[in-house]
Amino acid sequence: MDMLVAAEVVAVLTAWGFLFLSVRRWGPGRRKRSVRCPEKKQRAKVLVEHREGDYGSVYAADVIACSLLPKEKPVTCEKKCLDRL
Repeated sequence: MDMLVAAEVVAVLTAWGFLFLSVRRWGPGRRKRSVRCPEKKQRAKVLVEHREGDYGSVYAADVIACSLLPKEKPVTCEKKCLDRL
C-alpha cells in the first residue's frame, strides 16, 4: 500500500513538473529566438515578447532587442521579422 501511494505522489509531481516546463517553454514571456532579418538579409538573434491573445494561443507581440542593432538603443526598424516567428 505504501508503494502505491509513493508511486501516485511521484506521478502527480511529474505531471506538475511537465506542466510547469511546458508553460515556461511555450507560454507567454520573453524568449531569445533566431530569425533571418528580412531587411538586412542576415541571421539575427532577437529577444521577443510573447503574449497570450486568446486562451491557448500565444503570439509574438514585440521585438525587445536585436543582435544587428546597437544594444543601448531601442529597436527602430519596422519589425518585419515578427511575421517569421
